[in-house]
Amino acid sequence: MLAPISWRTPPRHYGPWEQVTSLLTEALIARGVDVTLFATLDSQTAGKLGGVCPAPYSEDASIDAKVWEILHVAHVFERASAFDLIHNQADFVPLAFSRLVKTPVVTTIHGFSSERILPAFKAYEDRVHFVAISDADRRSDLRYAATIHHGIRPEDFPFEPRGGEDLLFFGRIHPDKGAVEAITTANRSGRRLIMAGIVQDQEYYHARVAPAIDNRSLVYLGPVGGEARVRALGSARALLHLINFDEPFGLSVVEALACGTPVIANDRGSMRELIDHGVTGFLVNNVDEAVEAVGRIGEIDRAACRDAVTARFSVDRMADRYLELYRSLLA
Repeated sequence: MLAPISWRTPPRHYGPWEQVTSLLTEALIARGVDVTLFATLDSQTAGKLGGVCPAPYSEDASIDAKVWEILHVAHVFERASAFDLIHNQADFVPLAFSRLVKTPVVTTIHGFSSERILPAFKAYEDRVHFVAISDADRRSDLRYAATIHHGIRPEDFPFEPRGGEDLLFFGRIHPDKGAVEAITTANRSGRRLIMAGIVQDQEYYHARVAPAIDNRSLVYLGPVGGEARVRALGSARALLHLINFDEPFGLSVVEALACGTPVIANDRGSMRELIDHGVTGFLVNNVDEAVEAVGRIGEIDRAACRDAVTARFSVDRMADRYLELYRSLLA
């Protein structure tokens, strides 16, 4: 299992790709699969840990991302003959190594950061078995082996039947994620907004978000993990996910639903695959509709939100789907 090295696996707070990689790795190990996790050397796994990079480059400025990514990927492919299969969770760089080995390679595409990286995927579609994380993120001109939604451990997100009165923004502070739209919606709804997540766009944060933080109507928690993450997700009246891009999946959406917290999301990308409109939340197209949805959030049964996750987005379901794919490829 080839993890990214931007963050530790599993991450301390932010790191969705690393989080999914860890969840799948541990679920496979629990099923008796012999897995070696290649990740940063401070990573944690119940299986074997391999790697060369001492720390995540997003946490340690002394780690040059380009240098250590190449060393990290090469370290795996130089040992390819020791494995039945290589599962790449680390984007497009490993694709360039795939024709140098005989070992089958599966690549989970966690989204396309730019149109400019598409030629790399297209060049290796006849060699690497691509997995989409949602139907919405599939490219019509790219060959796929499967669509497999991410899964979480529902037991890690206890059901909160009542929730609270505050709205929640949980994600990167970046225009794509709709932080300003969440602030506007909360203000117009007369509700306090709790924000959590890393600042990915400093200029956007300082110009559009920071001036609104007053620790009364708007509280910014910064990046949160562990119990603080679960507490924030479960204590909200609703999660505002007013994205301005086509979200490939949206892990925080599923985590919020697992806690019983409904989600109000812009109807883009994978949101229709995660949210049942009027049942587990509301799909909207603008701030006006989001404000209206906040007023209707009491119509949502929080137990239905939880049930949807346990039925469709559990880590067991994800692991079973991947095992099915592995076996079909190896057969």
